[in-house]
Amino acid sequence: MEKTMLQTEKKIWELYEELKEIVTVVDMENYELVYLNRRACELYGIKAVEETKGKKCYEVLMGSATPCAVCNGNRLAPGTFVEEVRYNPVIRKKLALKDTVIEEHGKRYRFELAVDLSAWEQQNRRYEDNETMVNEGLRISLAAPTPEESIHVLLEYLGQCLNSDRAFLFEEREKGTLDNTYEWCAKGVDPKKGNLQKIPVQVVGSWYEKFLKSENIVVRDVAAMKESDPALYGYLGPMNVQSVVASPLIYNGEIIGFYGVDNPPEKLLLHIMTLLQILGHFIVSLLHRRNHVCRLEELCFQDQLTGVGNRHAMNEYLTIIQPQKSIGILYCDVMGLKLVNDTKGHREGDRLLIRASECLRKVFKEYALFRIGGDEFLALCQGITQKELEEKTEMLRETMQEQNSLMAIGFAWNPDGKCNMEQLLKEADGRMYENKRAWYAIHPKTT
Repeated sequence: MEKTMLQTEKKIWELYEELKEIVTVVDMENYELVYLNRRACELYGIKAVEETKGKKCYEVLMGSATPCAVCNGNRLAPGTFVEEVRYNPVIRKKLALKDTVIEEHGKRYRFELAVDLSAWEQQNRRYEDNETMVNEGLRISLAAPTPEESIHVLLEYLGQCLNSDRAFLFEEREKGTLDNTYEWCAKGVDPKKGNLQKIPVQVVGSWYEKFLKSENIVVRDVAAMKESDPALYGYLGPMNVQSVVASPLIYNGEIIGFYGVDNPPEKLLLHIMTLLQILGHFIVSLLHRRNHVCRLEELCFQDQLTGVGNRHAMNEYLTIIQPQKSIGILYCDVMGLKLVNDTKGHREGDRLLIRASECLRKVFKEYALFRIGGDEFLALCQGITQKELEEKTEMLRETMQEQNSLMAIGFAWNPDGKCNMEQLLKEADGRMYENKRAWYAIHPKTT
């Protein structure tokens, strides 16, 4: 029986080898390619299966340096197929995909069958039809669950389809600076976003002059800027950028940033200009939606008076505590708040709460801070040692004296993040109340 099953399995894989469709199998745990049939090897220019050993699916199949933003792995399940139509920028074909999960020996594998649609849809023109590209870009980005992810998906799509080294997005920040907030990099291209923060707007002043006229920027030879625009060349030159196309992002008549691609093919430059101009309006809309979502999250998870997290945020944070790290809890109660509210008014009481939160920020700025009641604050400190927690508690007492703030304090610590958090919270709360009772015993008139 077992021998018969093995023979059947062998015949199935032999059948896959003869198919004109593309068949790939990927280890879902580490993204490594496990199998490509003969047709897949032909299209991707693979002469021997050994060439793909240890290679990631996104590297070989999508020419990307990181996992695909549109990966549907989390939607796959054994026995069912997820069907999609996507353009593949590596083989420059539009493909109908059927994906499922195969489970074997305790491991999960993604099985994909891809049918080439380009033959009968006449789409083998490198996707240079603007309308088609825009529609496809809108489709896959709108399928993402959040505006943030939509932006990542769209940049990845543009970078791949336009055969560019990098797709980027810059946003204006306070004090006249620009931050590179999003990027996609092709395989073998080092990320640059980290080195492109807080850039003075004046550096791209010559670009802004054109942006204000709703014009795009096309730099065919960055090296030529060394003399004509040394400030901008100082950023682009060392990063191996030979050419760049950029388009403005404008909201309510004001420039809020720009986006574009690095090192695209020369013959696609004009095509890219048009495409970026069209999609720019959509990206502005995504940024606007993202800001609204962030604001709603702030309202849901942030204390509006002090700016620290609220009780909802604390409950959310407790769900992501890392069990392998130690955990320290600092429980604080602002002393005399009721008396201040009754005698000096709630505005003065608010100032008292703000001073208390500022003291906590100054000492525990690297940890999670929350206001969990009218006069109660909490610091959750992952990875802190017991000695560090004790030292910081003393620093907090000193800071309170300097800032004319007074809080009762109690702390608890455990070396294991898997401990009973409710019990640890009660321990810190109990010590805080001991400190509070001791203080009021000496200062009874402040109650």
